[in-house]
Amino acid sequence: MLSSRVGRSFLYSGRERAGLLSSSRAAALTLDTNSNCSIPRGSFLASKSRTRLSFQSPSPSRRQASSDSSSHSSPPPPLSDNNSSSSSSSTSERIRNWRGMAQEDISRYLRQTHDRVFEHNRAWAAEQARKDPDFFSKISAGQNPEYLWIGCSDSRIPAEQITGLEPGDAFVHRNIANLVCNTDLNAMSVITYAVQHLQVKHIVVCGHYGCGGVKAAMTATDMGLLNPWLRNIRDVYRLYERELDAIPDEAARYDRLVELNVIEQCRNVIKTAVVQQSYAKNHFPIVHGWVFGLNDGLLKDLEIDFPQILRDIQKIYNLTDSK
Repeated sequence: MLSSRVGRSFLYSGRERAGLLSSSRAAALTLDTNSNCSIPRGSFLASKSRTRLSFQSPSPSRRQASSDSSSHSSPPPPLSDNNSSSSSSSTSERIRNWRGMAQEDISRYLRQTHDRVFEHNRAWAAEQARKDPDFFSKISAGQNPEYLWIGCSDSRIPAEQITGLEPGDAFVHRNIANLVCNTDLNAMSVITYAVQHLQVKHIVVCGHYGCGGVKAAMTATDMGLLNPWLRNIRDVYRLYERELDAIPDEAARYDRLVELNVIEQCRNVIKTAVVQQSYAKNHFPIVHGWVFGLNDGLLKDLEIDFPQILRDIQKIYNLTDSK
């Protein structure tokens, strides 16, 4: 299902790839041969680096280093949404590691990780032009996507990569926990433009197991500015409280809330006037609810019954202007 794109392949030998997969979590990848500044294992830039990368297992003295130019702490590991305790500890570790780095190493790391993106962009553009000399002429002429993708902002779930879609195939909107709120002018504008002007045939609301936003909503914690946003997920829990409370296993309850959240956001899409009116006139778009699995990379179709949900919703939310 995954498409092959330039810049995504690891530029390691088979032995190095094996080492990458089997190394301990604490291992770090050196960014280049001239610097001790390193990129966290498994990060976007580590996997995409076009220079030769080598392993450098951090020693105790390396972990305890401060501003000594002869010994530098590795940058902090990426956060994980899957476990709140490990996420909290890794956040603290990341802060300590950054504080222990010399300023020149921080500046070098930031510059190199910035420049790396442009290197990959130039390589990607050259590869696209090589494969199809008319590629950029085609996409600059306009867009005609089949899909509107409403997904989570999580960096591990890029819509095009996990579906094998190409540029121009999907109109994409992402936010924390893939919410569709009728008071969110951003989301409402995206849906209106996608349906009225782009004439998309499918609207996909895609959540993912291990969603940090859903996990935060299950936690009795004041999240400050995030409270109003997360309340939408807590409202989903309230609607399905009996079903969710009957699930004894916390991980299974968490996964089920992810699915129910997707279903409710699909309902919110269907409630919009632009979707109802377009479907009455054109018989599209169709709304779908999917969930992505971080553990296996596969999409799960929740198989929502779009026609039935539409009929149920229109008992109260009929906005088709039918006379």
